[in-house]
Amino acid sequence: MNLVNYYWYFTSAVPPKICDDIIKYGLSKSEQMARTGGYENKKLSKDEIKNIKRKRNSDLVWLEEPWIYKELQPYIHIANKKAGWNFEWDLSESCQFTKYKLNQYYDWHSDSWDKPYHIPGTLKHGKIRKLSMTCQLTDGSEYEGGELEFDFRNYDPHMREEAKHLRQAKEILPKGSIIVFPSSVWHRVKPVTKGNRYSLVMWNLGYPFK
Repeated sequence: MNLVNYYWYFTSAVPPKICDDIIKYGLSKSEQMARTGGYENKKLSKDEIKNIKRKRNSDLVWLEEPWIYKELQPYIHIANKKAGWNFEWDLSESCQFTKYKLNQYYDWHSDSWDKPYHIPGTLKHGKIRKLSMTCQLTDGSEYEGGELEFDFRNYDPHMREEAKHLRQAKEILPKGSIIVFPSSVWHRVKPVTKGNRYSLVMWNLGYPFK
């Protein structure tokens, strides 16, 4: 997929009070260990947990509150148009309130898969992730490390010399900033070295590209 814009951002878009409300609500819920593809909905062995944490080490809470979607979805529509993607999408998955605490991270990954969801009888069935969104709930001054980085080529960054092709999304360090990007774009969150980094992630689905 040839893109002119690999991401679109809105600095300090969400009011601090709403960010704080999301954090407070997320922290009030029971967290779970973040998982990677292939490990969902199953009891994990110790070796499987180790395998996941080599790639991804964070904690999360799933949120489906209408007021959160109402606040954030308009930015996805705007970014989709302004960036020139014009992807057809009609469904947002559950929001992921993500906690990156000391030494936690998420290594290189893409949010999309080769095949559509196969969950007959659900709204997800036959659809793929097209647009990903991250909302920065904590200000960049509240933690160290935890940088969101992008690599704009279409294969696993571990397979090549990555240093020449990275882009740090410094535009979204202020609290309440939003970044939207095609779900196929490779990205990572580097280890947090001080404090806590809280974010809200939302994936937006549509039928496969023609």
